[in-house]
Amino acid sequence: MNDVAQLFRQVRYNNKAFWRNPASAFFTFAFPIMFLVIFNGIFGQSQFFVPAIAAFSIITACYTNIAITVVFLREQGVLKRVRGTPISSVSYLVGRIIHSVLMAYLLVAIVSVFGAVFYKVDLPTHTMVPFLVTIAVAGASFCSMGLAMTALVPNEDAAPPIVNALIIPLAFVSDIFVPTDQIPGWLEKVADFFPLKHIAVAMGTAFNPPPGSSGWEPGHLLIVVIWGVAALLLSIKFFRWEPRR
Repeated sequence: MNDVAQLFRQVRYNNKAFWRNPASAFFTFAFPIMFLVIFNGIFGQSQFFVPAIAAFSIITACYTNIAITVVFLREQGVLKRVRGTPISSVSYLVGRIIHSVLMAYLLVAIVSVFGAVFYKVDLPTHTMVPFLVTIAVAGASFCSMGLAMTALVPNEDAAPPIVNALIIPLAFVSDIFVPTDQIPGWLEKVADFFPLKHIAVAMGTAFNPPPGSSGWEPGHLLIVVIWGVAALLLSIKFFRWEPRR
């Protein structure tokens, strides 16, 4: 079997494994909806929070989940055994990335439809292409960051706190949980360095394009891609298939 066939089989396997754990699947989709309801109830800016929480959904599916899951599989010896099978390393990891990006699309769709039905937000029908491309770019980049993060996590017990400790605080200052105009200027400058702020802006523009805008944010997407490429290079160098002794 060639690498492409292995890749699609891995995507199919990941999909079956995901849906065969209904409790995990339920909370994966309920988590962003819960945030949307809470923050919209506090701030009352549904047209802002729907794309913002959609951006957070991408991060959850493509960074948090992949980083924590891969660490668990590594520490349990699953990755070591996988590497001893005929499937290539590239097909295995790319299969996980593709599945995570597909889950990100599904999460964004659920958040968007929920916002349209319950908060009457306008969906990005005229900027659908930049909206979909932004999701793909963000998804692939944050998957690379998730794989790179696994090199910093020493064991499975440390995975959830370390992975979330880096993301949750940034979400509060990156135009996701709190609008930028309600945070101090120095925190906004800190957020400008990290990719969360840029994907939030790109998603916001694609979802709520200003008058005359095409919905594209090439500058912000470029910064996200740079982070993704840098994370990919770090993953190639430091990714481990076996538990740390």
